[in-house]
Amino acid sequence: MLGFSLTQGGPLRLLCLGAHCDDIEIGCGGTILKLVAAARETEVYWVVFSSDERRMHEALRSAESFLCENVTKKIIIHQFRDGFLPYLGYELKDSFEQLKADISPDLILTHYRNDLHQDHRLVSELTWNTFRDHLILEYEVPKYDGDFGSPNLFVSLDEGICRRKVDTIFGAFQSQREKHWFSRDLFSAIMRLRGMEANAVSGYAEGFYCRKANLKMEVE
Repeated sequence: MLGFSLTQGGPLRLLCLGAHCDDIEIGCGGTILKLVAAARETEVYWVVFSSDERRMHEALRSAESFLCENVTKKIIIHQFRDGFLPYLGYELKDSFEQLKADISPDLILTHYRNDLHQDHRLVSELTWNTFRDHLILEYEVPKYDGDFGSPNLFVSLDEGICRRKVDTIFGAFQSQREKHWFSRDLFSAIMRLRGMEANAVSGYAEGFYCRKANLKMEVE
């Protein structure tokens, strides 16, 4: 299977967007761990839009665990109401416009456009409306709706990264442990499935949806 790399001369600028406190980690935590380990320099904006007081502290602790000390990072946790993002009017849009003024990322990780959770869909829509000249990869989050699709881009992950991803999620988000879907088996199974589809040597991967990409090649 053909692949491409984000390796470049300068720092890798990464924007991670999540509607809720654990979305980024569940959807693309392994990819983030791999990117920050591979890049010589990394600048990360990590933005969560919905939280309450307890989950905000969990999200901060989790983000710090995913981003090692040598990463230049800015972690933003908003406290918009869970489940009501589409009804917040201009306030959420203003947050995206501020991000556009603050960062021009090389890569944006955001929600899957066809996600059936209304908060997830809106974050994806506003990502595309705000950042029109950037590489955007949409990650997937499991839920009762059964809305998984067929990703067209994969990031292979070794078993160590997969374990660290799952361990960090479970260590940080104590408030979610009572939910029966919040399980190590589920998170590992998704990465195993996508690893099979990607024919990953390790057997594990995360899947993404790439709607548009500009492949640049230097011709001598």
